[in-house]
Amino acid sequence: MAVGVLRGFWAWRGERPFWAGLFTLTAGLPVLYFPYTHLDLQGVALALSTTSGATSLIIGVLLVVLGVSLWFQPHMRVFAGVATLLLSLISLPLANFGGLFLGLICGLVGGSLACAWTPPEGAAERLPTRNPADAALPAAQDEGGTGGAGRSCAVCSPDGRTADPYDRPA
Repeated sequence: MAVGVLRGFWAWRGERPFWAGLFTLTAGLPVLYFPYTHLDLQGVALALSTTSGATSLIIGVLLVVLGVSLWFQPHMRVFAGVATLLLSLISLPLANFGGLFLGLICGLVGGSLACAWTPPEGAAERLPTRNPADAALPAAQDEGGTGGAGRSCAVCSPDGRTADPYDRPA
């Protein structure tokens, strides 16, 4: 049982930018934590409660959300990676040196990993088609030119088949 769960997790992890999401999520935690806590370093009180509290909250929450979105929306990896890099760099002056440099470094690593990640071979074949009803019947067997969906189409090609609105003429 545990081996099956572990293999399932490994398969899930291999199909998405897992480490980029983990580093990005981890980058948000120190940015969120340090402005709202008082540290005591061997009798020396270190209070980081400054005007950066609201900014740290926004940047930290956005980094956590971007980390989770990298796990569950891997096709948004470039946007999430660039946004992570920008938020991490912005956190340096606005959020107490990027969470005492911990959030900054994790964010830069996570954003870079997200931008560099590519889907594994064969991942595009497992993705569903845009409209599964269009794949129901081949065009030669289709009657009425509706792509097998049994409905009239709004955009039809000259031969009566459903045209793809995303295809542009060459």
